[in-house]
Amino acid sequence: MTKTLIFDTETTGKNDPILIEAAWIEVLDIPSFQLGASFCERFNPGKPIELGALATHHIYDEELVDCLPASSFALPPNCEYLIGHNIDYDWNVVNQPNLKRICTLALARKVWPNIDAYSQSALVYYLDRENAKTILKNAHSAEADVMICASILKQLCTTMKVTSMEQLWTLSEEARIPSVMPFGKHKGELIADVPMDYKRWLLNQDNIDSYLKSALLGGS
Repeated sequence: MTKTLIFDTETTGKNDPILIEAAWIEVLDIPSFQLGASFCERFNPGKPIELGALATHHIYDEELVDCLPASSFALPPNCEYLIGHNIDYDWNVVNQPNLKRICTLALARKVWPNIDAYSQSALVYYLDRENAKTILKNAHSAEADVMICASILKQLCTTMKVTSMEQLWTLSEEARIPSVMPFGKHKGELIADVPMDYKRWLLNQDNIDSYLKSALLGGS
C-alpha cells in the first residue's frame, strides 16, 4: 500500500543544511481527512547549528550528541506522496527521494491570493485567528509543524473540493508554475510580458527550475 506523508524537518541552517529533526504523519484518506501513524526523531548532524537556525527551532547542539547520525534517516517504504510547506526544502535535506511532492505553500498562494503572508504561522492566523496563539505555541518544532501543515492542508482540500491524492498533486503542480518572474532584470513582471529573447536566453541556462521552465515555454 502506498503512503502519503505530511513531512517537516529542522536543520542546521541555511548553509548546506543538515537534518537535525524529522517528523511526519500519514494521511490515510482525503475526503474524510483521516490521519494515521506518525514519527518524530532527532539526529546528530555532525556539524554546528547556525545561530539563525537555533533562534528558530531552539534545538541545542549538545542535545543531539547521542542521537543517530543524520545520514541514517530514511522515509518509510512505499511512500508515493510527500506533502509540506515549501516541500522542496525538506525534500532536498533528505536527499531528494523519488516521489511526488505536494506544496501547501504554492497551493495557499493560489487559493488565497489576496492575503499578505503565506508562512504556516500567518496562515493559521488567517484560518483560525481565535485559536492561533495556542496552536502556534510550539511552532518550529518539526512535530508541531506537521500538525499545523495538516490543518492548513485540510482547509485547502475543502476549499478546492479535492477527492483524491492524485488530484491534489496535479493541483499542486499547476500552482507551482509561476506567473511572475521571480528574479533578474524582469523580476516582478508577468512572464507573459517578458521579452521572447530573454526567455530563450533563460531557457538555455543550466539548472533552471523546472516550474519556471514550464512557465517560460508556455508563453513562447
